[in-house]
Amino acid sequence: MTTHDIGTRAQWRAAYEQVRAEEKALTRRGDELTGRRQALPWVPVTKEYRFETNAGDKSLAELFDGRSQLIIRHFMHGPKTPAGCGGCTFETDNLVGAVPHLAQHDVTFLLASRSPLPVLNDYKKRFGWDIEWVSLGDNGFNEDFYEFMHVPTPNRPGDMLASMELMALSCFAREGDTVFHTYSTYDRGTEALNATWQLLDRVPHGRGEDFADWPRKRDEY
Repeated sequence: MTTHDIGTRAQWRAAYEQVRAEEKALTRRGDELTGRRQALPWVPVTKEYRFETNAGDKSLAELFDGRSQLIIRHFMHGPKTPAGCGGCTFETDNLVGAVPHLAQHDVTFLLASRSPLPVLNDYKKRFGWDIEWVSLGDNGFNEDFYEFMHVPTPNRPGDMLASMELMALSCFAREGDTVFHTYSTYDRGTEALNATWQLLDRVPHGRGEDFADWPRKRDEY
């Protein structure tokens, strides 16, 4: 039997009006934060990075595929996460449907990892993902962009890359031959991208507290 509060429709409506007002305030705050995020200064990328792709070796500028904006999802698949990150896999299941829509909005979206390209292709085939996935190898891309955004905190000191691959998102713009770094976030900063978390936040039991056996890679359920 439920231990949750039980009420009438009128009581629900009164409580809902308060929640709705706070949701609208949060939406407005989110719009303000989006504006500040988009107003961050653009930093020219001067280092020459090379990426292994299924169409051959490419520069960062070439990854834009003719568009002016690029999103790179740093996926944890590499020497320190050779089996592929379950959390990154869970998130990518939620992202692949956005790729063609982003492409029609002048945005290229792709995954990037340190594992060799054939390994990434096999993993992509395993889950049926129609998404570009490039290999970083040891080109220093993850290390550089983690260094740009990493700020140690008392609750989580240390270096993520000392023990694992990078779970992050980086955004870039291209004007002519110049590529600019515009935004990055990592770890829990990426969770807003995952629609499943947002849906769970709206059901009565929420996300729960036990993640020992969930989420899993969907072919392991």
